[in-house]
Amino acid sequence: MEHYFATSPSVPSRPGEVVLRLSDVELVLATDTGVFSGSRVDPGTLALLRESGPPPHQGDLLDLGCGYGPIACALATRAPASTVWAVDVNERARGLTAANAARLGLGNVRVASPEEVPAGVRFAGLWSNPPVRVGKAALHQLLSTWLALLEPGAAAWLVVNKHLGGDSLAAWLRCQGWEVVRAASKSGYRILLARRDATTGADR
Repeated sequence: MEHYFATSPSVPSRPGEVVLRLSDVELVLATDTGVFSGSRVDPGTLALLRESGPPPHQGDLLDLGCGYGPIACALATRAPASTVWAVDVNERARGLTAANAARLGLGNVRVASPEEVPAGVRFAGLWSNPPVRVGKAALHQLLSTWLALLEPGAAAWLVVNKHLGGDSLAAWLRCQGWEVVRAASKSGYRILLARRDATTGADR
């Protein structure tokens, strides 16, 4: 089966829809094959959106590995004065996120490949259901790259299945100098909150 982190999925398109239901947000989102959890809202993503704190009202926010956009669209709805960067290597996923944001009237969503994010952007918050199946080395490199772009004191919210390395990822982040709190543990998923001291920020 083709991985959802392929740049250009070759699996034939089979469009569908899912409903994202949260206590404060309900969104109908277009989905497709060849993207992450295209047949339903991933339970880890749901847990992340339900358990993470409210996003900053303003600033640049990052949905790392946006898929078809459930996190990006929820953040954009919750923080309409912010700019939400929806980043994914998968071009089909980016197209779906852009279409979903447009249909929902979320003009504060900016969809981009990793290379399209301007070098000077610093993020007031990061949310991610990261692609753990890329392998540990690639995952660590991915997170190191994007966590370094957080503003001093900004929070990163990550969700990882316990059986796919949630606890080991928390330990690795601590070794990299991050303060990590297990904010919640829901249905086998670890919701991790990581930040660095506001006076030092992430290494740049």
